[in-house]
Amino acid sequence: MELTDKVSVVTGAASGMGKAIAELYAKEGAKVIVADLNFEGAETVAKTINENGGQAKAVKVNVAELADIENMIDTAVKEYGTLDILVNNAGIMDGMQAVGDVEDERWDLIFDINTKAVMRAMRKAIPIFEEKGNGVIINTASTGGLNGAHAGAAYVASKHAVVGLTKNTGFMYAKKGIRCNAIAPGGVATNITASVQGFNEFGASRTQVAQAVMPRVGQPEEIAQVALFLASDDSSFVNGTVITADAGWTAAF
Repeated sequence: MELTDKVSVVTGAASGMGKAIAELYAKEGAKVIVADLNFEGAETVAKTINENGGQAKAVKVNVAELADIENMIDTAVKEYGTLDILVNNAGIMDGMQAVGDVEDERWDLIFDINTKAVMRAMRKAIPIFEEKGNGVIINTASTGGLNGAHAGAAYVASKHAVVGLTKNTGFMYAKKGIRCNAIAPGGVATNITASVQGFNEFGASRTQVAQAVMPRVGQPEEIAQVALFLASDDSSFVNGTVITADAGWTAAF
């Protein structure tokens, strides 16, 4: 098994890519903190993992709240003694609004969840990793973090920020045994569209140019395999970069 006795935290793990990552990590021997605002869903995932012979604990986490993020990391250390792998996966979508239609309140919420939460979780984990002399951070970015045509202004900006934060962190801590990478999924079959508010027809019409050439929709399990590679020693020389998993979508746009 690739992750035997490693301790991992996965946010947004009650469904979609986070769920798939948590389940695969547990299958590969990791102890998993299943973190999500949807505590009932997180409990279901953790229960399934435990019933299948793995080790997992559900934690209710609103990643927009600093106290919840810190409690999430503290719980991993309290329950399992340390932290080895942090997966910042939780995120929300905008309504495809172009900048002329962005509202401050929605912009702030998207950045709180998609970007600030990533920074806060990393900031909390870094001292643990520094003391150990090793650690892995995996951030879920997006193909929207690599170009301007895959979502609205707020989401695209928030994910571009995650890409920059990933690269900076990978470089800053490279000599301390800490690796930080991101995954940029293309269109994946998850429930993130449930977070859309105020769907914007103009913005959506513009993104259709890119949507039209998407080769196919991915499955959460396909992203989980990338997350497993990045968490394992197989990727020991991979740091401060973004792995795109989109079936070739960004080869065109």
